Amino acid sequence: MFYSAAFYRLFLMAPKPHRFPQDTVLQSPPKRARTMATESSIKDAFANYTDYLNLLMGKISLPIDAALCGAIWTIVYLGIELFLCPIAGGLLGGTGKSLLLSLLHICGNEKRERVVKASRDITINSKKVIFQVHRISKNNKDEVLDKAVKDLASVTEQHVSRLVKELQGTDFWKLRRAYSPGVQEYVEAATLCNFCKNGTLLILDEINATLLPLSDPSHQPLQINILDYLLGLADLTGELMRLAIGRISDGELEYAEKICGFVRDIYRELTLLAPHMDDNTDMKTKMDTMLQSVMKIENGYFSFSGNRSRKPLLDDQIC
Repeated sequence: MFYSAAFYRLFLMAPKPHRFPQDTVLQSPPKRARTMATESSIKDAFANYTDYLNLLMGKISLPIDAALCGAIWTIVYLGIELFLCPIAGGLLGGTGKSLLLSLLHICGNEKRERVVKASRDITINSKKVIFQVHRISKNNKDEVLDKAVKDLASVTEQHVSRLVKELQGTDFWKLRRAYSPGVQEYVEAATLCNFCKNGTLLILDEINATLLPLSDPSHQPLQINILDYLLGLADLTGELMRLAIGRISDGELEYAEKICGFVRDIYRELTLLAPHMDDNTDMKTKMDTMLQSVMKIENGYFSFSGNRSRKPLLDDQIC
């Protein structure tokens, strides 16, 4: 009883809901229009700079190519960096400047991603050329090498040319880390094909000469630098080691001996050169691998040639 009486008193004390007539329409107060708290000077600055760029583009009557787009983008970048960023920094603090520069970095990263994609395509297709060379044997040497040379030319025309077009008209050395793996693999494939076909080393000037027709004569051509060439040459010794072991198993000891001498010469020359290289971190790692390749070729060659007098090859027995 005590609880029921208490609840009854609370019920009487509760406020009663207001009832409106049925024809009454409730109207909410009008919303206030939102206004920018930021001063309009930054808006005016953007508008003035946009008009300036439109006027600049209207005066240009030449066809817009990669170099022209790069020059215009440089002007835009400098304009934002020198003109708009101080205004944004003054009105919005460091956040405004960071947002503007982030937009520029996003556009720059898109170009880098395209360069990385082209480098990966070069790497994949250059490896296919190397796999084609490893199909060589005593009976199909010319056929396999001709196919490898055609595949290498296809890599140059389709994939290397795309990389050249992406980098022409720009400071391509700034993006070296993005395309260096593909260039090294291309050097490895080109030098391997040349050695198997001609028995000589393909030098850097000869490789760069094949890239000149891919570039626009009005721009600085893309040239493979000496560091990427030497790193690709170091990788070549590993492929030559695999090729030599295959030739030893087929009984082509003279060809394997020629490969062994060639790899020794490369290792000896790079041993003298590597300590004087500026960026030699990758080269030091590859020098250790190169020494192992030389030792594997020598061990395979001398062990097989030492047993040759006691255990002739199957082909020699048939003959």
